[in-house]
Amino acid sequence: MAEETKFEKKTEVPNLRDKVLEAIKSVYDPEIPVDIYELGLIYEVNVYPVNNVYILMTLTSPSCPAAEEIPSEVEMKVKSIEGVSDVKVELTFDPPYSQEMMSEAAKLELGFM
Repeated sequence: MAEETKFEKKTEVPNLRDKVLEAIKSVYDPEIPVDIYELGLIYEVNVYPVNNVYILMTLTSPSCPAAEEIPSEVEMKVKSIEGVSDVKVELTFDPPYSQEMMSEAAKLELGFM
């Protein structure tokens, strides 16, 4: 039993969710000088055993010119984190994106406050 616990500790990456959020915050919408996390495009981030990551996100619009680029970049950056086993990025438009989803920092950066 003790060996199982040792094995589990070895396979889990400490602070993985924080590392995932850091990777997400390095992704920018090419048309907006604010990262996608601060823009409010990330609805959900879950880390499951053993280091599988699920991200539910949206885009500023269904016709966003970067519709393929942004989710692919998120997936690539999260997969590059040491210890991540698998990444699933799912796009949704429910609820639809609105400026109210932006952080205060993003609103300040974009001149909405």
